[in-house]
Amino acid sequence: MPITKSCQQLVAEATAQVKTYTVGEVRARLSDPKVQVVDIRDVRELEREGTVPGCFNAPRGMLEFWVDPASPYYKPVFGDESKEFILFCGAGWRSALAAKALQDMGMTNVAHIDGGFADWVKQGAPLETYEQHKARRHAKA
Repeated sequence: MPITKSCQQLVAEATAQVKTYTVGEVRARLSDPKVQVVDIRDVRELEREGTVPGCFNAPRGMLEFWVDPASPYYKPVFGDESKEFILFCGAGWRSALAAKALQDMGMTNVAHIDGGFADWVKQGAPLETYEQHKARRHAKA
């Protein structure tokens, strides 16, 4: 059966419906306690490329399950309604689709970064190695 909508069409529709920030806008808000940046890339991408300092990693394949309080996989970090969750992926496509999915679940405090991690790196924004990310994560536990 042929597809009736391309992946680019899905991304364009999602982008039109979700809040989108530039790298500069998110970079300026990294220390804001009301912002939680969320890396939805696969752990292999984090190991290879690093990530955004202070982010929470929620792999795209588990995101909806980690957000839903009724799910056995729920992560309490997503229960803080006072925070805005700003998602990013490699290029901004997966994060647009993910932000749209979370909006469809009822979240109103979700956005994504235009251009994703590729633009983050290209613009010289700060980075955290995977080792630093793991150490920070385990220090909080």
